[in-house]
Amino acid sequence: MQTPDATGAAVPTIAETLAKLGADEKTGLTDAEVQARLQKYGPNALVEKQKNAFAALLAYFWGPIPWMIEAAALMAFIVGDWGDFAIITSLLLFNALLGFWEEHEASNALDALKSSLALKARALRNGTWQEVDARTVVPGDIVRLYLGDVVPADCTLIAGDYVSIDQSALTGESLPVSKKSGEDAYSGSIVKQGEMTAVVTATGANTFFGRTAKLVAGAGSVSHFQRAVMRIGNFLIILALVLVMILVAARLFDMRGHYDRAGLLRLAEIVLILLVASVPVAMPAVLSVTMALGARLLAKRKAIVSRLESIEELAGVDVLCSDKTGTLTENKLTLGEAQPWPGTDSDTLILMASLASRAADNDPIGY
Repeated sequence: MQTPDATGAAVPTIAETLAKLGADEKTGLTDAEVQARLQKYGPNALVEKQKNAFAALLAYFWGPIPWMIEAAALMAFIVGDWGDFAIITSLLLFNALLGFWEEHEASNALDALKSSLALKARALRNGTWQEVDARTVVPGDIVRLYLGDVVPADCTLIAGDYVSIDQSALTGESLPVSKKSGEDAYSGSIVKQGEMTAVVTATGANTFFGRTAKLVAGAGSVSHFQRAVMRIGNFLIILALVLVMILVAARLFDMRGHYDRAGLLRLAEIVLILLVASVPVAMPAVLSVTMALGARLLAKRKAIVSRLESIEELAGVDVLCSDKTGTLTENKLTLGEAQPWPGTDSDTLILMASLASRAADNDPIGY
């Protein structure tokens, strides 16, 4: 018989869940069934689109400021001013390579973190319990959750007394949540107490964590830093174009239909001077170096910057709001002053508390 949840919707029983997933809690899945479901549902991992390195590098040559610098370099090439051409091109390349390198290093650091979080899972396969790679877990797998385990996928608890699970990374709840048979456990949460078996209901991008990550990934927006640079670039482009048009019109009026090669070269030199004077050629390099130094300082404090623009964006935050207790805490407890009952003392209270706790439980509060 189904029971309603908090919203009034009917919650399937354990037997119905097992039947729907084609799972057997006694023998688990066979190797053939695992392979078939891997083909159907894919690996139990978040799909990450890899950026083409060449395309990522070219992106640093695209934008208002790079356009103006490139235009100045082109004019220097046309008039044969090789000194200016070398300086302008060097600054353009320096800015692009610096930004590309910093983001590449941040990406490597993120990959290192992901590899350190590689999970193993205890799954019932072919009637025996096996330790398998969490990437191979599929819907219908019977898994066993022990103290300290990271839940490998979204699952429904089917057997055991209870488990206490830390879901703070997903929900912001500061304390572990006790769960019993029939309740759900989410991928990425950590078992703090107890031991239970569960049937996997969702993997990879279909998990609660995966759907959340997908929403976050799709919520990209242009940063304040990028908007500011775009405004500066647009203003300089318009100003430079207006001045160039005035110079060209004035020169053509002076020539009055007569071809003058020397005059055209002189006009090109003046346009080059105008472009170099109106475009802050060194600004992108200065901004990149400044933010790169900030990224280095943050890295020393174990904060990884995946996009340099995010440093300026976070620096512009005036008010940071948090909606749940525990979201911004270190999730650590400290021992305060003991409050013993009448007739006993603090030392006895602490002794009794320590005797009631087990180090194997890794639980900061003794029960």
